[in-house]
Amino acid sequence: MSYFRGDAHKIYMQLKKNRDAIHESKYLKELKEVREFYESLESDVLQLVYYRLVKEKNGSGMIPIFVSSVPFLFLIFSRQLQEILLGDGSRNWLIFVVLYIMGITAALFFHFRENAWASSHLEMIKDILEERKRQENGNA
Repeated sequence: MSYFRGDAHKIYMQLKKNRDAIHESKYLKELKEVREFYESLESDVLQLVYYRLVKEKNGSGMIPIFVSSVPFLFLIFSRQLQEILLGDGSRNWLIFVVLYIMGITAALFFHFRENAWASSHLEMIKDILEERKRQENGNA
């Protein structure tokens, strides 16, 4: 039943299994590259990147609004939809349901994946800025 434990547990198990090559892990390599890039930026530029990423993270909320508002649109046109989907014993309803479920699944998958990446970038930037501030205060 480890299928339901999520990506975090999967990453933990991979890292634990390959403890000797932990620095070469694909899970950590990409994040290390991102962090190194952010560390190469000046603090004022990094702060602007942080603000932009906050905007992007908050803007990705449009997908859940879309997913939750589409059924209301279907209610408005329910009579016409019934005629198209159920008329003359056609199987159009099956095609519609499959495409609708696939579309919603893809949209939600994209939304949560995008949200997770935005969160990790924001945390990295916040850590770098806080670390620089501590160094500044320690040297002052």
